[in-house]
Amino acid sequence: MTDHDRPPRLIHEVRGFRALVLRELRSALRERSDSLTVIVFFALAVTLFPLAVGPDRELLAIMAPGILWVLALLAALLSLERLFERDHADGGLDQLALAPLPLGAAVLAKVAVHWLTTGLPLALAAPLLAFTLSMPPQAYGALILSLLLGTPTLSLVGAVGAALALGARRAGILLSLLVLPLYVPVLIFAMTGVARALGGESMVPSLMILGGLLLGSLVLAPWAGGAALRQALE
Repeated sequence: MTDHDRPPRLIHEVRGFRALVLRELRSALRERSDSLTVIVFFALAVTLFPLAVGPDRELLAIMAPGILWVLALLAALLSLERLFERDHADGGLDQLALAPLPLGAAVLAKVAVHWLTTGLPLALAAPLLAFTLSMPPQAYGALILSLLLGTPTLSLVGAVGAALALGARRAGILLSLLVLPLYVPVLIFAMTGVARALGGESMVPSLMILGGLLLGSLVLAPWAGGAALRQALE
C-alpha cells in the first residue's frame, strides 16, 4: 500500500474515538449500578426536601429550581471520582496513553459516556421530581434545557478534576474542592435562566452563556484532562 492509499490519520483517530466510546458504553451497561446510584441519590435527596420544609407548596415551588440544580450537580460529582480510577488500577490508562488516539480524545470519549449515563438521565428525571416540588409546569422546558446544556460542562470540568486527583489520598474530597468553585458559573446562569422562565421572560441570554461555557469546556477540558492524566502516569 502506498502512502497515497493509506487512510488519513484523522480517520484512524475518529475510528479509535468511536471504538472507545462503544467500549465505555458497553462497560457502563454492564455496571449499571454506577448510573443507578446517581439517579437514586438525586431522587431520594429531592424527596427529602418536602419532608424537611413542610407542605408549603408555594415555598417549595420557589425553592425547586435551586434544589434540583444543586442536587443534580452533586449527583454528577458523585460519579466522577471513578471516571479514571478503574483504568488507572488495571493498567488500562497506560494502554490509552500508548494508543494512537490522543489522550485528550480519550478523555473526551469517557466524558461523553459519563454524560450519557449520568447527565442525560438526570435531565430527563428532573421534570418528574420538579412536579413533586410543586414547580410550575411552564418552567419544565427551561429546567430541561438548562440541564442539557449545563451537565455536559459539569462532566467536562469534572473530568479535569478527576484526572488531577487521580491516585491522591482522599481523592473524592480533593476532587470536590477542585471542581465545585468551577461549577459556580454554570449554576448561576442555569438558575438565572430558569428564574427568567418562571417570571415569563426569555431565557435565551442564559442559554447562550451556558452554550458558551460548554464550547469553552469542550475546547479546553479534554486537553487539560489529557495533560493531567499524563502527569499522573509519570
